[in-house]
Amino acid sequence: MLVGIVVLFELLGWSVRGTSFLFNGQRLLVMVLQVSIIGLLAIGVTQVILTGGIDLSSGSVVALSAMVAASLAQTAGPRAVFPSLVDLPVVIPVAAGLATGALAGWVNGNLIALTRIPPFIATLGMMVSARGLARYYTRGQPVSMLSETYTRIGEGALPVVMFVIAAAVFHVLLRYTRYGKYTYAIGANAQAARISGIHVTRHLVLVYTVAGLLSGLGGVMTSARAASGQAGMGMSYELDAIAAAVIGGTSLSGGIGRITGTVIGTVILGVMTSGFTFIGFDAYIQDIVKGVVIVLAVVIDRYRHREVHA
Repeated sequence: MLVGIVVLFELLGWSVRGTSFLFNGQRLLVMVLQVSIIGLLAIGVTQVILTGGIDLSSGSVVALSAMVAASLAQTAGPRAVFPSLVDLPVVIPVAAGLATGALAGWVNGNLIALTRIPPFIATLGMMVSARGLARYYTRGQPVSMLSETYTRIGEGALPVVMFVIAAAVFHVLLRYTRYGKYTYAIGANAQAARISGIHVTRHLVLVYTVAGLLSGLGGVMTSARAASGQAGMGMSYELDAIAAAVIGGTSLSGGIGRITGTVIGTVILGVMTSGFTFIGFDAYIQDIVKGVVIVLAVVIDRYRHREVHA
């Protein structure tokens, strides 16, 4: 799919613009930067889907984490959220943003593992609540005047580097460690995993906490890159993250998928978004085509699994 889309946009680029779409270093960097935050979320969402769950709250958790981190990264001034907590070492706002995301994920995991409510409902509730908390935190006002050391986190290609590092770490964890074996086992058959001695409840909480932590990292990177914290940040990011995972081959039924596939799915989304903009496609058509690609990816996944079981 990735090769086909790249070839398509190369042909369209030469025919419409008379120039190459991908063979441009600056354009490639901008394209990957645009999807690096989505990629971080998609890595966490992939692990959740592997357990047979879903996470609809990652975009809202990005906003909440961004607001909390930005409020502690402010310099002294009349618009400081906490006048007594300004010019703090950069590690404090970063840690606060990560902790906020991890806490949201921990709450999701406990709701799902202990109360047995569907992941869709639990994370939908967190999606609404986290977005509301992000707005309530400063009564809807953006958080600005952030320190230079904090905004430097979002400069240049650092978000891309963080995405690549996260992908590499969790690829190894899922493929070669007990954490990965448990994650796949729960997604394949939770009851069988429980009988075989896996502490399903504890592991589910851990997986959702990890997903929340990555959303918190996304919030930190987003606010640093924008040099502000806003309650509207991360809008619809959760849908793009799920789309990247599904396009990359992660089965919504659980138990099947790879981080490398999610990385490819994220790049496909980036190529599509940048490619459509490059050749001048209408923004509304872009959303329509993206939706069609997502549905096709799920249909292909269903047929592939049907053939395997047959």
